[in-house]
Amino acid sequence: MARILIIEDDNDIRNILTQELAREGYDTVAASDGLEGFALVTSKPSPDLVLMDLMLPGLNGEDLLPQIPSGIPVIAVSAKASVDDKVELLTGGCVDYITKPFDIKELKARVATHLRVSQGFGNGTLTCSDITLFTTRHEVLIGDAPVHLTRTEYAILKILMADPGAVISKSELLSRTKEDTPDLVESSLKVHISNLRKKLKDTGGRDYIEAVWGIGFKMAE
Repeated sequence: MARILIIEDDNDIRNILTQELAREGYDTVAASDGLEGFALVTSKPSPDLVLMDLMLPGLNGEDLLPQIPSGIPVIAVSAKASVDDKVELLTGGCVDYITKPFDIKELKARVATHLRVSQGFGNGTLTCSDITLFTTRHEVLIGDAPVHLTRTEYAILKILMADPGAVISKSELLSRTKEDTPDLVESSLKVHISNLRKKLKDTGGRDYIEAVWGIGFKMAE
């Protein structure tokens, strides 16, 4: 059973999140301020995921974020809605950003997705359809057939498979791959994705990556 820590100072929102996620079978714990949240996130057993407001008493979310142990996915839930706020949090360590007011069904779906992703990385594998990506061995299989990818192609596929239902923008792909592939630039991104799609199709016999016009790319359903 996944353990979720909810750090939220609004009593009504905190109670709703606690009740709704408990109904989904999660083990939920809650904190009403940043200091209490810090104590819970660093205690044992550690949470598998953190839902965190940003404007918290005691210790705000931006200051708490870098103190959360690596490997624990953090979803920011906040009334701050500007693109700059979202970009700062996503590049600062959050795996996702949900703006208040939120739809509880969407929030549950995102929680489930990021738990699946984090558990996949913990097991050293990501799976989508009949593709298996080994995060520790840098190998990719379609069924039992190996797919030989370049470092850049592998990095792109890992990002897309980590959240297979999401459309990943070109700018986000560039931002998230720059540490592993500093040579990847916007002008070459299209070529790398084209080569990746061809290799996957040649091995699996169908298209695995879908282009979403004007936005980016996602794993094909």
